[in-house]
Amino acid sequence: MEILALSAAAAPRCGSKAAALARLRGASLPVPNGCVLTAEAYRSHLAAAGVEAVARQVFRAREDSAHRLALEVRLGLLQMPLSTAIADGLARARCDLSPDPPSLLAVRSSALHEGGPSRSFAGQLETFLAVADHADLLTAVRACWASLWSPRAVRYMLANGVNPAATAVAVLVQPLVPAMAAGGALSATDAGRIVLTAAWGLGPAVAQGEVVPDRYVLRRDGPVLEDVEAGRKSRMLTCSPDGDLRWQPVTPALHSTPCLDEAQAPALARLVLRVEAVLDAPVEIEWALDAEGFHLLQARPAPAQRRRAPGPASVDGVSLTGQPAGSGWAAGPARLVRSEAELNRVRPGDVLVTRVPGPALAAILPRVVAVVAELGGSTSHLAALARERRIPAVLGAGDATRRIPEGARVVVDGNRGVVHIEQTDSRRG
Repeated sequence: MEILALSAAAAPRCGSKAAALARLRGASLPVPNGCVLTAEAYRSHLAAAGVEAVARQVFRAREDSAHRLALEVRLGLLQMPLSTAIADGLARARCDLSPDPPSLLAVRSSALHEGGPSRSFAGQLETFLAVADHADLLTAVRACWASLWSPRAVRYMLANGVNPAATAVAVLVQPLVPAMAAGGALSATDAGRIVLTAAWGLGPAVAQGEVVPDRYVLRRDGPVLEDVEAGRKSRMLTCSPDGDLRWQPVTPALHSTPCLDEAQAPALARLVLRVEAVLDAPVEIEWALDAEGFHLLQARPAPAQRRRAPGPASVDGVSLTGQPAGSGWAAGPARLVRSEAELNRVRPGDVLVTRVPGPALAAILPRVVAVVAELGGSTSHLAALARERRIPAVLGAGDATRRIPEGARVVVDGNRGVVHIEQTDSRRG
């Protein structure tokens, strides 16, 4: 059977994302119900599209040829209609999830190689929210499969030694949580704390680094709330009941108003510790909050955190602060990147300085020694990618692209969330 209830999801057929949620749901944790289109469905569609042989060539090809071949695979997956059996099976599964009236859906990729602490795939494959009708569901499924062959995902896999033709994508389908707030969490930082992040609206605002989320730090015993850093949440992703998904401004009074109160933050932290206990490892999670309470949307093993020496306490110059998003510290020349078109300017040993820390920046992480961004927070996709590569990162550092001169030597302390900008001789006077 190529469509399984979420409760039956297992990693070899459904990927680690779906399998972890199945374990959490089985432990009575608040995971939305769902179904999973297994990896076998992807493989049969790949064969029907006639691009299996092309897919096998990508891993050994030169970079330019690899991306040309991957494009051929991607187009084949998108253009080939789903089989009648799969399409009808999805229609039945959707009725089982929300018989009347049909709810909006979230359609998420769950790759077989995804979810390990050193291969999180964070933000590399596609998720589609507010899928409203059956035709859109079928299109979203094919687009999830095709996202395995996007330039972003192929670069990530090749950099991590994953042969794209040797893996596959299952697809997780769940009712959309109409979130009033959403965010992420780390169950165990290198300082032995729980960290929560939160922003208004749906989760992509935090995951894609579109805002600076609130940051909550809690002791694990209790848990006890120790610190709240209000974010800068000027926009949010919302969804109307008919599936109109859009970014819209947040009321100015709520820009720096914490999304979680003093009771909600410890309650969410207790859920995080229960996730850690079920999965028997430190975890990174994604969550959403609606009128019914908290919902767990994803849980994956976190990279091992080792306490590393902090950076220098001070440098002859000025400093910026932000959210720590990677342990350790590093120093190098600042390279300002304001758009993806400028990524080729980044050289080995540079410190990447940018505005929005989107997951597409994963392509240049092997070249840089540290990352600084004006937006984003400790649980964004780019933060997860930086942690798995053990690259210091400070996100949410306001005005970084304006205050850090091109080429200036900067010291990035990922333990404390501090960026030191060294003063050069020419500016000391």
